[in-house]
Amino acid sequence: MNLADLPPLRESLERHGLIARKSFGQHFLLDLNVTRKIARLAGPLEGQTAIEVGPGPGGLTRALLDAGARVIAIEKDERFMPLLAELADAAAGQLTVVRADALAANESALLAEHAGGGEASVISNLPYNVGTPLLVKWLTGAWRPHSMTLMFQKEVAQRLVARAGDDAYGRLSVIAQATATARLVMDLPARAFTPPPKVDSAVVRLDPLPAPPDAALITALERVTAAAFGQRRKMLRSSLKTVGGDGLCIAAGLDPNQRAETVPVAGFLRLAEELLNAS
Repeated sequence: MNLADLPPLRESLERHGLIARKSFGQHFLLDLNVTRKIARLAGPLEGQTAIEVGPGPGGLTRALLDAGARVIAIEKDERFMPLLAELADAAAGQLTVVRADALAANESALLAEHAGGGEASVISNLPYNVGTPLLVKWLTGAWRPHSMTLMFQKEVAQRLVARAGDDAYGRLSVIAQATATARLVMDLPARAFTPPPKVDSAVVRLDPLPAPPDAALITALERVTAAAFGQRRKMLRSSLKTVGGDGLCIAAGLDPNQRAETVPVAGFLRLAEELLNAS
């Protein structure tokens, strides 16, 4: 059997008696026209390695394989392993399925073991309940993807691309944009999923910056954004009191009377730099 011979996804789910689990944040994307579009948004994939988290029944996985990618799929839910094993058999060596918790996975080790090392892009319809911590891991951790094409709840997607002054602007906006360029590239209504979630979704494309902040600066950035947005309606002189208050703001060239939601990413990076200088 090859990929073209596989039965439709709904048929595969029914045959294996599989339904989505709320506890895992699962919502299946079964429309291959949609999953193929997501694969195209990820860029040319022929001969490239893609890491997919939470493949579930393998709808996006099929599209990535069709596009010529070498796929490492990380799945926590053991119920999907037999179905994904069938897909791996049909993929003729292009798909490796790893049963693991993606939050604890070592991507560098997986690439070394299953793809001979090298870089990889992350392309996933992320489980709703772990999407944000996974993204922060890839943006700030030791391993950085070549690119990320990720589906989130629309509210989260809007936060990733929001600018200073926007209602959605917050800590996640700053962390994402300090380490990558972020673009919202596709909207998806709830009805596109099985079962439909209570909210709409969106796909965000993130490309890590060529020279991202180093680990120490990222740690400092996380501290100042946690303090500032933890009390976002207060002036910086109050919200940043525990990390330097007025003095830190003035050193960074910011007005202590500003609120966090008005400070651009560059301003938060200056705050982080001054926090490092003061330590």
